[in-house]
Amino acid sequence: MSGAALLLAFVTAERLAELWLARRNTLRLRARGAVEVGASHYPLIVALHAAWLAGLWLLAAGNPVDPLWLAVFLGLQVARVWVLATLGPRWTTRILLLPNEPLVARGPYRYVSHPNYLVVVGEIAVLPLCLGLPGYALLFSLLNAAVLAIRIRVEGAALRAAPRAQS
Repeated sequence: MSGAALLLAFVTAERLAELWLARRNTLRLRARGAVEVGASHYPLIVALHAAWLAGLWLLAAGNPVDPLWLAVFLGLQVARVWVLATLGPRWTTRILLLPNEPLVARGPYRYVSHPNYLVVVGEIAVLPLCLGLPGYALLFSLLNAAVLAIRIRVEGAALRAAPRAQS
């Protein structure tokens, strides 16, 4: 198996594990009274990420892996783990609001409002660059920016309107 195929297998397994974790956390959060907002754009996010990964498999599974970009990608994975560990059972792929719960303000959230989105922005660009596909990186970065513009606007409005306990 080529280095690119191994890298893509790792990312595919990671994404599948994250979907499992997100579903588990979503069910638990809903049981605690969480309310979802922005569900209408969620299929767009899923489609974008599925197309991105499927396209990488089709175009780059046999390509060489650039070690510099791979190092950047691995750094993004460390940031991803930090985000997941910080949010714990509150991490999900959906926008779920727990009424009267304080926002998380530790870990990477001390520094930026949306660290997970920053990681995803990085991954969408960097993984194709690892595999020698700069045009692909640009295309999906632009598509991702359009989807994130919707998501961040919806999430921000929902968070501003939600009752919050003081942290």
